Amino acid sequence: MASGLFDTPSPTDSGRRSDATDADRYRALPGTVIPALVLALVSPLALLHPWLALVPLVGLIAGGIGWRTIVSRPEEYTGRPLAIVATVVSGLLLVGGVAWQARVYAAELPEGFERIDYGMLQPLPGDPPHAIPDSARAVDGHDVLLKGYMYPGKQQRGIVQFVLVRDQGDCCFGGNPKITDRVLVQLADPRGTTFSPRLCKVAGRFSIRPTGTSALEGGVFYHLENAMLR
Repeated sequence: MASGLFDTPSPTDSGRRSDATDADRYRALPGTVIPALVLALVSPLALLHPWLALVPLVGLIAGGIGWRTIVSRPEEYTGRPLAIVATVVSGLLLVGGVAWQARVYAAELPEGFERIDYGMLQPLPGDPPHAIPDSARAVDGHDVLLKGYMYPGKQQRGIVQFVLVRDQGDCCFGGNPKITDRVLVQLADPRGTTFSPRLCKVAGRFSIRPTGTSALEGGVFYHLENAMLR
């Protein structure tokens, strides 16, 4: 039946048109945008450790994917400002974190010193476990920087001598580290230092000299003398 000029639309017809309008107006937020925002908020962690640069990197990727999804399908997705903010913040903190860690890495090495690691102190495959490799002998008498963990002892403060070991499994869970994973550190500062379970950066004069120590059965081969913590 034809509707007159002053006929009022039925409630059913109004509801249908409203539902259709709402359906046309609704646009979803891409699934990567919220995670990108969360990662952007925690991206300052990249300033604490090189591996934590993965946080802003993943945030940058997630934000970029979300932004691209919104741009390519604007009729289905919304949230472009959020995606841009997440992408920009993560990108800036990624660059800033990498730059900061590079600066820290360069500053921790004193002038005239060279970096070594525990891999250089290990015997070659097939050699006896107490064998000293040529790579260790090559730095005997050199000023070096070595990173490791303090082996815990009874003294907690004013420590002037301690054993530096390769990993926390050796130093924190009562293990007896291999003799080639031990370095006896003698600090130059008579005030000593306080025990810390965190990674230590120690610079000193490296030497090879079998020595007994009360801290660990079997003693040590390797020494860092006149040492300082970085």
